[in-house]
Amino acid sequence: MNISEIIKSNFEENNKVNQECIVDVITDVENALDIIINMLNHGGKLLTCGNGGSSGDAQHIASEFINRFELERQPLPAISLNSDTATLTSIANDYAYEEVFAKQIQAIGKKEDVLMAFTTSGNSENITKAIYEATCKHIPTILITGNDGGKAKDYVEENGCTIIIPSKRTSRIQEMHLIIIHAICECIDQYIKNKN
Repeated sequence: MNISEIIKSNFEENNKVNQECIVDVITDVENALDIIINMLNHGGKLLTCGNGGSSGDAQHIASEFINRFELERQPLPAISLNSDTATLTSIANDYAYEEVFAKQIQAIGKKEDVLMAFTTSGNSENITKAIYEATCKHIPTILITGNDGGKAKDYVEENGCTIIIPSKRTSRIQEMHLIIIHAICECIDQYIKNKN
């Protein structure tokens, strides 16, 4: 396969997964929005986490909440749990990397909050531990994942929701995660605009 074919195949595969998502995940994203709007109406904050590229997604949506997306509005409360390197490295060093998000949720999480966890495989142990800790504190989880949802999907309780991208390829999963982030942010902008 030459370079042009590789580039073209990326666009074609993205389009295929995109079309499958239109069928498979719209209702799940709507459920996630209901959870987030309920959080905002009850004075909660969005806690986000992920590893690698998923940590970028977690930071991305947190920054869109705190700053703004496309419309001028008041900042919305959000914390990316993978952004504080001093906290992450101290927990990883003193305990284990698997605890880096769970201990933060234990410290600052409240039942009015929502955990949004990103994992392309659904099998990252620090994500499953974060969801478990959120459950212990009655914090709903929005799990945004791929493949078959992995182990993480089994930790999400009825007050949360799981969005599974129908792909096994990390790059395609991450591309759809970005669309979901932007769709959520646009819907929240519209919700706030209509409310005011």
